[in-house]
Amino acid sequence: MRSVSEDLTARARIRDAAIAAFGRNGFDTVSMRTIADDAGVSAALIVHHFGDKQALRTACDDYVVNVFTDENHELIDAPATDRIRTALNDLERYGPFIDYLGRMLVDGSPAADRLFDGILAGTRTMLDDQREAGLLMPMSDHEMTTLLIVLMGLGPVVMRAQIARALGQDHLSPAGLLRATLPTMELLTHGIYATDAFLEGARAAMDATAAPPEQHEPATEEE
Repeated sequence: MRSVSEDLTARARIRDAAIAAFGRNGFDTVSMRTIADDAGVSAALIVHHFGDKQALRTACDDYVVNVFTDENHELIDAPATDRIRTALNDLERYGPFIDYLGRMLVDGSPAADRLFDGILAGTRTMLDDQREAGLLMPMSDHEMTTLLIVLMGLGPVVMRAQIARALGQDHLSPAGLLRATLPTMELLTHGIYATDAFLEGARAAMDATAAPPEQHEPATEEE
């Protein structure tokens, strides 16, 4: 008979092996046998703990969501608003969770929606705090700006392979993150245009689109 502690250890080992395999190769291509081999257990033990592959994936989804959004989760010692950045700075330890996160975000699962909503809420809180501290420029649409910043942060996670091909190095590696630091801060601090002509042109175009059409009085017979 297995003890409760042994069962919990085996369950965690299976879950972590599945997170690594799913993140590396995708959900559809990984077999239960591969996960069992990686975890050093039998396929029957996976069935015992999780039932089937879909249930195992759901458990992995829920665990990864909690890793990045639950302030009380013990895996990453950082506030939820900074969990992804902390994980990116230690890919040797947290890389499988980053890879899984990227897979999950493009998959459209309910867990992915919960994760995205949690990251969006954390970013919104961070920007609200910075706005109250007088650290932000005026914004025409706070919510859209928050969303764009989230997309900037998650883009390299979702498109890791494409960015690596374009740069010739892994953007999420220590060297890649170091290379991105100053350009990112330059973009957020100064923007890229040395003129406000494009901004003013966009404002004028939007004002013209939003303005109601001119109303003309009908001509009278005397006219």
